[in-house]
Amino acid sequence: MIEAICSRSLWTFTKVLSCDGRRALNKLVKCTPALIMSDDESMGGDLFQEPEGYFKPEEEPTFVKHQMLNGNELQLRLVGHNPLWGHLLWNAGRTLADYLETNCDRLIQGKTVLELGAGAGLPSLICAVKGATQTVVTDYPDPDLVENLRYNVEHCNRLPSPRNIEAEGYLWGAPATEITRHLPESDQTMGFDLLILADLLFNHSEHRKLVSTIQQTLKKSPDSQVLVFFTPYRPWLLEKDLAFFDLAQSEGFNVEKIFEKTMEKVMFEEDPGDELLRRTVFGYSLRWSKENIK
Repeated sequence: MIEAICSRSLWTFTKVLSCDGRRALNKLVKCTPALIMSDDESMGGDLFQEPEGYFKPEEEPTFVKHQMLNGNELQLRLVGHNPLWGHLLWNAGRTLADYLETNCDRLIQGKTVLELGAGAGLPSLICAVKGATQTVVTDYPDPDLVENLRYNVEHCNRLPSPRNIEAEGYLWGAPATEITRHLPESDQTMGFDLLILADLLFNHSEHRKLVSTIQQTLKKSPDSQVLVFFTPYRPWLLEKDLAFFDLAQSEGFNVEKIFEKTMEKVMFEEDPGDELLRRTVFGYSLRWSKENIK
């Protein structure tokens, strides 16, 4: 009986392992079959043999186009699929890209820019194309995500020469030296003029880490700011999304709502919750409070 229970439990456990993990565990089981075999089970065969078709082939990358306000097009590659949602071009990213282009004289030209959780990196590419001194575009240090960011940078034919944008993997809340090293030497200890966060607030457990990164990387100047654009894709959790701004305020930032736009369509038609909210992009600005500017 105990052996049979172990067998069922171990099978359940292996369902959540990676392909390589299950195969490695299967080799171990073959060496110690008594641990998992009941009295009436044969000791032959492959207990953990995956059924035919169990593993689906990896999805191929896709390409999308973004039309700039001046009529030029940018082509972006999206990863085939990613649990961190890098396979989508989100409404907040498109909307923030338009906002940056509209206000490029004030927000971008001659500025240093950092984007967190960038996905395909559209807002960062807009900044680089429209005259930023230096742009650093980052996402979670997943090899597929970072390689895809670098692909989009390398294949953007509208960037100036020499190139003014770099892509890096970055874990929110970690020391930011790998990011700030891309700044001009005179700015490396001061930080960036502009930070970009597009559709990141649904990660409620990561709010404090995001604020920590902002504190490390935003230049302490009255002209520096963070642009935070988002859509409440889960409207019933809007208060938790907005809690990010309460946290930022408590950590020394002034918060101001600066933008709101209702899109024509929702991104996910089958999702529950208030449709108007799921179609709306909100934009906020964070700036250092006067007490925190040296």
